Amino acid sequence: MSIDVTTDLQHAVEDAAAHLYVWALKDIPQDLRDALRAAAARETSVPGRRVLSTILRNVEVADDDGNLVCQDTGIAVYTCRVGERFPLHPARIYEALRDGTARATIEHPLRSNAVHTITRENTGPNVGHRLPIVHWEFVKDWDGLDVKCVPKGSGSENMSFLKMCVPADGVKGIKQFVLESIVGSGGKPCPPGIVGVGIGGTRNADPIVAQLEDGLMGLLNETGIGPMGLGGDVTVLNCHIEHADTHMTLNPVAVNYQCWAARRATAHVAADGTVDFDREA
Repeated sequence: MSIDVTTDLQHAVEDAAAHLYVWALKDIPQDLRDALRAAAARETSVPGRRVLSTILRNVEVADDDGNLVCQDTGIAVYTCRVGERFPLHPARIYEALRDGTARATIEHPLRSNAVHTITRENTGPNVGHRLPIVHWEFVKDWDGLDVKCVPKGSGSENMSFLKMCVPADGVKGIKQFVLESIVGSGGKPCPPGIVGVGIGGTRNADPIVAQLEDGLMGLLNETGIGPMGLGGDVTVLNCHIEHADTHMTLNPVAVNYQCWAARRATAHVAADGTVDFDREA
């Protein structure tokens, strides 16, 4: 009897996606837990301390009951690092991620958030036209697949902004725009949050950009917006900048707000279909 290895591998990716989506919604990563505890320790306002205490208690209840951290199950966003020798074509990988997302939504069950942009009609169990969202990275001389699921809700995403600054605005213009965006958002995106400037990302290796990250984080926490907009010392948990070279006459700046529940979960799928889940990635 012959075995269709490709089909088995697609099923493994589908199972991984179904697990990752639910896992990310229930179990926030340790680095985020540590950031929330550190924020609670340095917050001095009474309302701010009360909010952060409630958030931490919310995380404990989710752990104890095996329940969701937040009722907004978001849109499933996946980042895939695909080895050039991984046996499954990206088209089949996408199909597996879509089917896994739909399965997780039905089997848990989760709230179905996906709607048609114009009619607002529900398009299915968190799938639809160009949903789920997948970001691709292709790796030479490798036969594996890394899948990270980052469910994105809408409360904080509604507080995302884009501005085409002019080069003469310089760094001062960037800081002013980011500051105006966060101050204008107030408590709507459920602070304390994580602010991405550009397209978001991890701490930048460029020391000039890293210095700007630190400066912006300090400025944003000086606004006094505080947890849930009730006032306090902690408005953001972190600020990340990702940059790319641009045209000499352009200075585009984007601000993306992530609420405190920065959920994510990762799996590694080997070429033979073996799946390992990574709690901390």
